[in-house]
Amino acid sequence: MYEHRKHRLLAWPDFLRRAGRHLWWAVLTIAWAVGLGTLGYHMAGGLPWIDAFLNASMILSGMGPVDRMDTATAKLFAAVYALFSGLVFVGVIGIVLAPWIHRLFHWIHLEE
Repeated sequence: MYEHRKHRLLAWPDFLRRAGRHLWWAVLTIAWAVGLGTLGYHMAGGLPWIDAFLNASMILSGMGPVDRMDTATAKLFAAVYALFSGLVFVGVIGIVLAPWIHRLFHWIHLEE
């Protein structure tokens, strides 16, 4: 996927296109995760769509829940979604930073 250390450093326009693709995948991942959370809060928690979206967004961003979950199913969903959101956050950071970190390491280890 990326160039080998024996290859030349990727030109800036090509690198920025690569970083843009990674950013696009990160945005899609976040949209998918918020959609999944919204659906879950609506179905399991019985919240209206806008409140379900608010709760999913707040959990995914690390701010915490807005509405109290009363049923066991809703509480279980909220707990699993909170754990899932932490992993999504770490994964999205990895997706966004990967091309930049690779470029830095490639630049450091260039064989001239």
